[in-house]
Amino acid sequence: MVDFVKMGGLVPVVVQDADTKNVLMLGYMNEEALAKTMETKKVTFWSRSRNKLWTKGETSGNFLEMKEIYSDCDDDAILIMAKPTGPTCHTGSKTCFFKRVE
Repeated sequence: MVDFVKMGGLVPVVVQDADTKNVLMLGYMNEEALAKTMETKKVTFWSRSRNKLWTKGETSGNFLEMKEIYSDCDDDAILIMAKPTGPTCHTGSKTCFFKRVE
């Protein structure tokens, strides 16, 4: 059971490609976003900048189809295994993690 109270209402969510195991992105969920993800099987986050729910792909069409959800050992982070229907990053990249830090 994810402990949203412990985390101030939002928990970090790592999304990993269910097939390739590549890390696709990081987002944040509140309880409502998690419930919607589980109900629709489309990964939904809480947008901190827009202060509302958003389903990944709702404007681009590049959805993340949820396959499995895991909580970490402290119940304060989530890992979602998903199948992307297109590029995950808004730049068109398959993953948001493509910029090497030197």
